[in-house]
Formats: sequence, C-alpha cells, structure tokens
Amino acid sequence: MFKKLLIANRGEVAVRVARTARRMGIATVGIHSQADASAAWLEHFDERVNLGGSTPRESYLRADSIVQAALQTGATALHPGWGFLSENPRFAALVEQHGIRFVGPSARIMRTMGLKSPAKEAMRAAGLPVIPGSIGLLENIEEARRCAEEVGYPVILKADAGGGGRGMRLVRSASELEAAWASATNEATAAFGNGKLYLEKYLSGGRHIEVQVLGDAFGNAVHLYERECSVQRKHQKLIEETPSPVLSPSQREQLGLMSARAVANLRYANAGTIEFLRSAGGEIYFMEMNTRLQVEHPVTEMTTGLDLVEQQLCIAANQPLALRQEEIRPKGHAIECRINAEDPTQDFKPSPGMLEAFDFPRELPGATVRIETHMRAGDEISPYYDSLIAKVVVHAPSRAEAIQAMERVLRGARVSGVATTIPVHLAVLASREFTSGEYDTASLPGWSGS
Repeated sequence: MFKKLLIANRGEVAVRVARTARRMGIATVGIHSQADASAAWLEHFDERVNLGGSTPRESYLRADSIVQAALQTGATALHPGWGFLSENPRFAALVEQHGIRFVGPSARIMRTMGLKSPAKEAMRAAGLPVIPGSIGLLENIEEARRCAEEVGYPVILKADAGGGGRGMRLVRSASELEAAWASATNEATAAFGNGKLYLEKYLSGGRHIEVQVLGDAFGNAVHLYERECSVQRKHQKLIEETPSPVLSPSQREQLGLMSARAVANLRYANAGTIEFLRSAGGEIYFMEMNTRLQVEHPVTEMTTGLDLVEQQLCIAANQPLALRQEEIRPKGHAIECRINAEDPTQDFKPSPGMLEAFDFPRELPGATVRIETHMRAGDEISPYYDSLIAKVVVHAPSRAEAIQAMERVLRGARVSGVATTIPVHLAVLASREFTSGEYDTASLPGWSGS
C-alpha cells in the first residue's frame, strides 16, 4: 500500500479522502490556494502545499504545480477526488509519467468515457442500451435536422464534452433547431473549448438512475447497486437515495449485472458510475459514465457497509477486488441532501460569508446520521469555489423512516450567517411526489420557488 498520498482537491472532498487514508495508515498531503491558506480543513493533512492564487484556474486546476507538489513531498500516489481535474485524462497521464500512481482509471479510459459520443459507442458495444439519436457527432446543422426528423421531435442537443447542463438544448420542433444549434455550440465552445454536439431523442418524465461500479486490473468487476438522483434543479442533483423507489428487485439485479459486465468488457479499473435514464414507460438507457467517485457515494457506503475510497486505493495499488458480487447485499435505505450556501428565494444565488452557527443533530433513535463537511462555525465561505457546505446523509431500515430521519436532522440544524438550501430540501421531503416515489427530473417536487 502507498505510504504517502497527495489529495488533489479541496474542502469536503479532500477531508473525506484524508479520513480513509488516515485509517489505512497512509500519510496525507493537502494542497490549497492562497484564498484557502487559513482554512480550518487543512488541519486534516500531515503536510500542506500552497499552490498560490485564489481562483481555481490559479490553483486547483494547475496540473503542473500539483504534480510538482507530489514530487517535492515524496507522495507515491495522487487521489483527484471529484471535480477540478478528476476526469482530465491529460492530468492522469502527467501524474503517471512522473512515477506517481493516479487513483482512478487509465487516461485512455478517461479519454474515451469523457466525451459523450465515444462513451455511448463504447457502451453500445459493451451491450448497454443507449438513447435513440445520432451515431457519433453531428457534422453540421443539416445532419442534425435529418437525424431529428428520423428519431422524431422533441430532441435534445448535447455537448460532446459537456457537463452540468452546459451545451445542452431542448428542441421541441424543427423551427427551434437552428437557434438551439447556435446557442449550444457557442456555450459548449466557451465552457469546454469543444463545440461538437450530438443529438438524442428527448424523453420527458424520465428518472436519473446511476449504478456504482468497481473494476480491477485483473478483469474483475462488481456493482454496488443503484442510486436514484432525479431530484434536480437545472441538471444539478439536490437529493440522492438508494435503493431507487421505482425499480423492482429483478430490474435492480438486471441493471447492476449489466453494468458490471460492461465495466469488465472495458477493462475498467477503479471506481466509476454508469448513469442511466429511465423513461416514463420504464425503458432504461445509458447516458454517460463518470470515471471518478461521485459526490453522492456516501449513500452507497451506508447501505453496503463499504468504504469506496478504501476500495479505490486498493485497486490503485494493484490489488484484486476482494469482493464477490454475491457478498454485496445492501441493507436499509439511505438518503443524502446536498446543503449549499445559496439563497433559494433569490434564484439560488450563491451566499458567501461567515458561518455564525453550523451544527446538525448527529444522534437519532432508529437511524444513522452522517455529516460530510469541511466547515465549522466561524469559517468563511469563499466566493471562489463551489457553494456546497455539507452533505447530510441518513440511513434507516425503510424509506419512510429515512425520510422522517432526514426531516428531523434538517429541522434540528442550526445554520446562520448565510442563506442555505435547507428550506428546499424540507419542501421536497414533505411533498406528495417525493414521499410516494412518483417524481422525475422535470420538476422540483414541493418547491414553488424558482
């Protein structure tokens, strides 16, 4: 196992990875920007390296400076967390070129799965069903027009290098296509330096379901079952849960085994997530694969009892998977709420500032509560980075009990000094749509704001 690990991330992400590394006896190196130089979360690392600057481009996105930090501190492995450079194949290759083990899949796999169109073709070849649409990228708007007529409106244009809803446009009729093409191309070029688009049939009333997978360097692969991620705002997830209330036991097993087989066929080594769209009619289609650990991985850990960061580190150290599929039997129900420093009454405007109070109930009868955060009262929320300040995760024997437990935690929270999304979460949890399990990605159940 590695003796020293550099964690190429910040905040809650870095603290989460460091916790497992410490338990495994691995020394940790944290990196930080100048803006984060006095942050309390840096106390979680054995060593710290100041990258300088304040913006991500000046610090956490500086691949050469991060690799240099790993070299000068003697780190033999690097964990990218999620976000920033975690799915950048050039960064992964650069890390490996300097003799440092990248805790993630190979740069080759990341390159294939990082672009949506090649990923679809790879998964189609691996046996997964994909949403009807263009075969490969669209060369021009004329080709887009022909493809849209073939699959039928409405359709959706998507950026090949997209993420977070950028470079994505819904097109309901032929008259809208030209403006949508220009808008999506321009946004994708500005956001990713890649304006290439592909087209898919738009499936309304869909559910966003993802499967957690693990693969090793020896061709072994397992799935850790699914997560339901359909509570979203502008394609950004707000609440995740497992198991999905919409899948039957047989569908759950079939989806998981299908995902594990695809991972084995790809020779994918490390943790990853295969994301699917379930149509209103019940058909399930591959959307994309995230070649990293997900923000919402704690709900899977709560139901399976596994530490996914530990699994990642063992795989990166060339150890075969110690898990057999038949041994993985999730128990109970887990829900995660992402708490952001945003003002939902002001169109979710970021709310940086000082946290005057910051406390959540951590002990509940009949439930387990897990608070993932890097913040504490008196800390300053920076305007430079993501607004996520905590992930509240609960685990209980049933879905109804998990919902009740989450409501109790959020109502008992003491958070002041900044606006947060807690009111939105409470509204969703109390809604008929959510409690019945009859919701989809098209709306935010229970919330009447923006």
